[in-house]
Amino acid sequence: MERRIDAAAVGELAQELDRAERTRERIRPLTARFAGMTIEDAYAVNRAWVDLKVAAGRTIYGHKIGLTSRAMQQAAGITEPDYGTLLDDMVFEQGSDVPRDRFITPRVEVELAFVLGRRIEGADTTIFDVLNATDYVIPAVEIIDTRVHPVDPQSGAARKVQDTISDNAANAGIIVGGLPMRPDSLDMRRAGALLSRNGVIEETGLAAGVLNHPANGVAWLARRLAPWGQALEPGEVVLGGSFTRPVEGGCGDVFNADFGSLGSISFRFV
Repeated sequence: MERRIDAAAVGELAQELDRAERTRERIRPLTARFAGMTIEDAYAVNRAWVDLKVAAGRTIYGHKIGLTSRAMQQAAGITEPDYGTLLDDMVFEQGSDVPRDRFITPRVEVELAFVLGRRIEGADTTIFDVLNATDYVIPAVEIIDTRVHPVDPQSGAARKVQDTISDNAANAGIIVGGLPMRPDSLDMRRAGALLSRNGVIEETGLAAGVLNHPANGVAWLARRLAPWGQALEPGEVVLGGSFTRPVEGGCGDVFNADFGSLGSISFRFV
């Protein structure tokens, strides 16, 4: 899909998103101001914002894949996932207190994370390439947030998938924990989790809900990055995609993601 927004506008939008994250004040949907904004425009903004963060001293921790479930794709009006970049300042420790005021409206999802041992690249990447390149699969929790208003306060237009992509796929935080497993030592499709908030189970799911197998998402990402000459690098962590709906977190909320035999992850918003 072609680009319709020039480089100057892309840079300005990336600066807006960066400022919105720092001030915790949402901005108008980008699509409300650029009616012809394409998916490729959105990824250009996404990359420009990540470049700003790296230039400011952040380092790349890995990647995330979003909108992997059929229900979420239908809700967003798309037929494929989206992706964003994980940075070092998004990483929180298992069992830690996570500052709620760092976010605007944080929400919690459960996923499987792939810890890569070898480089994955190319437009022909398959699930088998991903499994062969993965050192460990480990339970993960993603904290998502959005720096873009769900509804434009001026026009009333709803946020679109291009806005979410530009917003680094709503990345905000990641916690890994539980038991690392070799990819050939478990049936990933049947790995599941119970997500509870303050002792009440809010969501449950199986990893098969992620494109039938969470490694499919990682292969999709490698293929999606190939035209830009980018790859998934050794040591990076890739979030395969959530298999539960997001659960909103407030100050004082305690979350526990129980992955059964793979262990659990707990943390608290303070």
